[in-house]
Amino acid sequence: MTDPFYHLSYLAIFIYGCFLMFLFIYSIVQLGLAIQYVKMRMNRRKKPQISDADLPVVTVQLPVYNELYVIERLIDAVCAFDYPLDKLEIQVLDDSTDESFEVAARKIAEKQKLGIDIKHVKRPERKGFKAGALAYGLDICRGEFTAIFDADFVPRKDFLRQTVPFFFVNDNIGVVQTRWEHLNEDYSLLTRLQAFGLDAHFTVEQIGRNTGHHFINFNGTAGIWRKKTIYDAGGWESDTITEDLDLSYRAQLKNWEFIYLPEIGSPSELPAEMNALKAQQFRWTKGAAECTIKNLPKVLNATHLTFGQKVHGAFHLMNSVVFLCILGTSLLSVPMLIIKNTYGDLKWAFIVATCFLVSFFFLGFFYWVSRPDQSFFKKMGRFIVEYPAFLSVSMGLSLHNAVAVMEGFTGKKSAFVRTPKFAISGKKAGTWTDKKYRAVKISPLTVFEFLMACYFIWGLTLAFKYDDFGLFIFHSMLTIGYLFVTVFSIKHARA
Repeated sequence: MTDPFYHLSYLAIFIYGCFLMFLFIYSIVQLGLAIQYVKMRMNRRKKPQISDADLPVVTVQLPVYNELYVIERLIDAVCAFDYPLDKLEIQVLDDSTDESFEVAARKIAEKQKLGIDIKHVKRPERKGFKAGALAYGLDICRGEFTAIFDADFVPRKDFLRQTVPFFFVNDNIGVVQTRWEHLNEDYSLLTRLQAFGLDAHFTVEQIGRNTGHHFINFNGTAGIWRKKTIYDAGGWESDTITEDLDLSYRAQLKNWEFIYLPEIGSPSELPAEMNALKAQQFRWTKGAAECTIKNLPKVLNATHLTFGQKVHGAFHLMNSVVFLCILGTSLLSVPMLIIKNTYGDLKWAFIVATCFLVSFFFLGFFYWVSRPDQSFFKKMGRFIVEYPAFLSVSMGLSLHNAVAVMEGFTGKKSAFVRTPKFAISGKKAGTWTDKKYRAVKISPLTVFEFLMACYFIWGLTLAFKYDDFGLFIFHSMLTIGYLFVTVFSIKHARA
């Protein structure tokens, strides 16, 4: 055959197959975590009993930057902790440049009059973003342990009582992490889909990894560090924008143990605005890629780790690569449809590719077991709506997140872009449209997201042209996902 596109088809099929293979192996790893979770989810750690006299000094660090709408809520919650006042220190690590600094100062003065040891810490220079603030506070704190809360959290009064005793299990416990709960899960479809994905991480992934003795991560907030652990692992470093994941791996490579407590929930606010969510996703995915470059070689070369720990560690670090694979698979899916219906002798490749559809069911099981226990029919009714919707929107974010991953892998540096919080809680409770901090400019990438939607609409028309509907559902989900992201990016920026 002299057709030059015939030979290019082999290259396209090979690349397409590589993307599918990575997604397939990733789904197997996630399935393994789901099985481990099902076996261990009812096992709860017994909390050690510690007298007040034996409780250690704890410093609660609150790294904040321009948090006008939630700073008072956060300070009130932390100052209400049920913990001996002589053993509690609170640091408001405030890098704010607007009026929220004065708001925090007034609230802190109010609490100091009540005898609470709370300090308003202002660095001479905002260097290193959140990691720099935590490192600065660590060097001047008096606590043996440091609890960390981002501005969108509202921890419960008994948080320290429920978590600190677990450090007395043994002297090698470096971190105690709790589960995130959501103050505004029912606010909108966007927040419900975020909760759907995060709940799977904070149940299946964290429990599966922790009980399977694999690497887990401190989630940046709602957890406690042993101060000695941070220093032993090299301290907070700002060369990645996910300083929490980075320090987690450096600590565990030093053989420090992490404890995850799913039974203890820490309420927080989910981004209710699309552009805020995209900023958060960009930071998480780019930071994960940066941590992969920095820490994956250390994991693979560590002689004290088992093969299974290395595999799980690699896929944990490379979690964000999934977005590259989704983007690559989706872009090539339209040419694959054309190749399949143009070169009949290549159909065998597509028969083989159908085997990878099992990944959809592996991931389905992963998300199914993460959902709250309900009657089977009620659970199934919600799941058959939420799971496809979650996948569709995740696909719609794949271009945006893939750009972040490539920036992380290529070493392009960017500022730590905070996720704005607007004190939204409950169903339709509160608004963000009239508040500061929200994005008002439409990103140029949104244009490309709209073009991606048009591209997959073309893929849908080809299905009718060739009378081949094998990729029709896939292209439908991609079209819906990209249109959803495009429409709400524009709508929320112009609100």
